[in-house]
Amino acid sequence: MSDRAATLIGMSPSTSQPGPVRSAAVVNEDIRALVRTAGGYLYGETRERYEELVAEWAEAVRAEVVEAA
Repeated sequence: MSDRAATLIGMSPSTSQPGPVRSAAVVNEDIRALVRTAGGYLYGETRERYEELVAEWAEAVRAEVVEAA
């Protein structure tokens, strides 16, 4: 497992911080890398990390839409 994959599966940054810290594009790349690393199978901790990343991505997309308006 690569260092990046280990980081993706590890703990996520606190979601209690106001507003997204990372862009939707960056979070999307992390989601893609996680799914690739997992071979498309998301179970246990990998599934939990995926769900955290999707929630972070959705928050980033909403923030980018509001910012663009």
